[in-house]
Amino acid sequence: MARVGDMTATQNNNQNQTVTMFFDAICPFAWVTSRWLMEVQEVRDVEVKFQPMSLSVLNEGRDLDPAYREKMDAAWAPARVATAIWQQHPEKLSAWYTALGTKIHNEERADATDPQGYDELIAEALEEAELPAELAKVGHLAADDEGSVDASLRESQDKAIELVGDEVGTPVVQLGDVAFFGPVITRIPRGEEAGKLFDASVTLAANPHFFELKRSRTEAPVAE
Repeated sequence: MARVGDMTATQNNNQNQTVTMFFDAICPFAWVTSRWLMEVQEVRDVEVKFQPMSLSVLNEGRDLDPAYREKMDAAWAPARVATAIWQQHPEKLSAWYTALGTKIHNEERADATDPQGYDELIAEALEEAELPAELAKVGHLAADDEGSVDASLRESQDKAIELVGDEVGTPVVQLGDVAFFGPVITRIPRGEEAGKLFDASVTLAANPHFFELKRSRTEAPVAE
């Protein structure tokens, strides 16, 4: 975790707090963290909101393995559509992310190396979230194309990095003036277990001298 700013709320004083999670829909770790936060919303007095960031933007100009570069090229589409929804229908971004994430991570239906590999899933998720089907078109609009949301996506990405520094990826979680990368978890805590992990995260992040707690990961994330 990385800590920015000060926070007066403690683990037992999180009333009416808004938690903002910056996400890239393709990231399995962001997915698990997002499902944890949805559990937290049920057991703590917090409102969870989502905002897009992009692993494709983060990895621009980097010397990547060719297979991973293909994944980053394909990842533009869901990040762009997320940005369009965030701009035009922010109240439905959570529902769309839930629908799309379920198809990508739980059902494992995406072709993550094909630039059109998310198109069908994006369209289905738009329908399930009762969003306009034409939003899917923005997924393949480059920065110079009319109607592109790339500038807004980059601004949102910059906001996330501004909060926690440039040595991290997704997810970024913000509570009040405090933000941190992660928590990176591989299983979704449920019920009060989710609430306790949230309380602990808030306590650590509220310490102005706390910056990082880390150990090597020995297992992959599980979506369910």
